[in-house]
Amino acid sequence: MFFAYPCYYVAMHNKLASGYLSRQPYTAGPAVPVRELHEGYRAEILAHLLLLDDEDRRLRFGTQTPDEVIHHYAERLNFNRDALFGSFDSQLNLIGMAHLAYLPKLKGQSQAAEFGVSVLPNSRGQGIGTALLARASVRSRNTRIETLFVHCLANNRAMMHLAHKADMRIEYAHGDADAYLTLAPASPSTIAEEAVNEQWAGFDYALKENFKRSNAAWSWLLNKLVASPT
Repeated sequence: MFFAYPCYYVAMHNKLASGYLSRQPYTAGPAVPVRELHEGYRAEILAHLLLLDDEDRRLRFGTQTPDEVIHHYAERLNFNRDALFGSFDSQLNLIGMAHLAYLPKLKGQSQAAEFGVSVLPNSRGQGIGTALLARASVRSRNTRIETLFVHCLANNRAMMHLAHKADMRIEYAHGDADAYLTLAPASPSTIAEEAVNEQWAGFDYALKENFKRSNAAWSWLLNKLVASPT
């Protein structure tokens, strides 16, 4: 879970991450459209998180997380400070969500951000988590983030798999795991990549929205015809 980070904690993970650079900047192909989420998606984010069962919530937030805590988390999301991304199914249900939380900048330390992700059970194994991490990595580079940080339980297999796949440095301690990805600076290609990905995600969302409306219109018409046979 994202808390107000004390300065020593930010400095600690910045120190651990320093000097470590992945073999290559983390990117992923556009297999899964990822859309940036704004204030208007707060209700969808809440609904998504409430669909997680007790174990998924424990893995996502690192502790048992009742509904009231989920409500509080969703209410306190700051879309002006942080970045949130989502993946939608054909019915515009939010099936995958990532939170990129910008950590306080300390003098003499690199700028860091924490990444958290959740994917609904029926949508796993489709590359959604990978796409969300790639999207967050590009945004991080384009906003001068030098270290991408993940804190999770060591038995969170999905997150550990994602961290290994991204070639993140992983530190284990007392059942927890911290993973770090030192990012290369932004480049013209990362700026273009983010713009293209956002346009493609918007186009995909519009197609799904039109499809959903068409289905609703046909359902209404068929129901009327059945209810009023000639």
